[in-house]
Amino acid sequence: MNNRKLVLENGRVFDGVGFGSLNEVVAEIIYNTAVVGYQEIISDPANCGKMVCMTYPLIGNYGLTDEDYESKHICTKGLIVREYNEVPSNFRYTRTLGEVLEENNVSGIEGVDTRSLMKLISEKGSMKALICDIDKPLEDCMQILNDYQEADDLACEVTSKKVWYSRTPNPIYNVAVIDLGTKLNLIKGLNNVGCNVISFPYNTTKEEILKYKPNGLFISSGPGNPEKLTEVIQLIKSFIGIIPIYGVGLGHQLIGLAYGASTYKMKCGHHGCNYPVKNLETGRIEISTQNHMYTVDRESIKNTNLTVTHENVITKEIEGLQDLKNKVMSIEFEPITIIDENTENIFKKFIDLMKNGGGKKNA
Repeated sequence: MNNRKLVLENGRVFDGVGFGSLNEVVAEIIYNTAVVGYQEIISDPANCGKMVCMTYPLIGNYGLTDEDYESKHICTKGLIVREYNEVPSNFRYTRTLGEVLEENNVSGIEGVDTRSLMKLISEKGSMKALICDIDKPLEDCMQILNDYQEADDLACEVTSKKVWYSRTPNPIYNVAVIDLGTKLNLIKGLNNVGCNVISFPYNTTKEEILKYKPNGLFISSGPGNPEKLTEVIQLIKSFIGIIPIYGVGLGHQLIGLAYGASTYKMKCGHHGCNYPVKNLETGRIEISTQNHMYTVDRESIKNTNLTVTHENVITKEIEGLQDLKNKVMSIEFEPITIIDENTENIFKKFIDLMKNGGGKKNA
């Protein structure tokens, strides 16, 4: 048995048992309230550099399958669970969670009182955490935590290194995606509504993108502080009024910044699949999936040309923005790719934006 411990920067210690990699790891800790989807969570680029505590008590019971990853890499640095199941029951599974974590040098720890840990993070806010051997002296752990600084350019770490394509039969539009940590689900959603996707690294110039004659610009979700991505903010500014723009997650925050609004880091962020969001245009409320630490400041929107389209039912934080004159829209939550008549289809809304072009097309 590999006895391990989780040490928080406030000195709180949780004992547990290691699985996956047994590397020592330090990172900012967040919690995720999803009941299922641990494979998508550990492969979501928005979790780059993070240590994730799963609040649902049983994790690993359906294994991992090759088709369900959200990116080509495992993005989390650590995973904390109450009970880990090493013997999955699922006809689709190809690997166990522990095997995948070990192969990708991601440390896991089970046997942790995740309910108490979630409550602590909710009250005190996200903080730095360390997974290490149980015998490591506490003073050494605290020194490591004190010295650790999260990278400012996390989106730069997960962006693609070159232009790549995802084509669909009988395409209607070409969409340029600025890859800040694009989830594969987002690419599939665009393909499903007739869009060929050209994905660009975050630091691609406007001139290079326009060579591909895109009908729309999509700013992806991703990790990190949006205010550090000044190149992307300037790129968005340069495209406003040229072609339609849609942003999701980090892309939503960057659109706000491009219009002169400001963002701030939340106490513990929104991470899970049970956040109620109200569409202010229709009055409908939907339960959304979210994964972000930053949000657009509501007061700062008053000095821009943006209007609020969605808000969090509980906290009233901004969940959607738009500038209809220049065909710019954004949402903070994850778009739903399985659509019925009762569900808002943001990909269809993006298609509607592109139908009549965006003003000075391909200028």
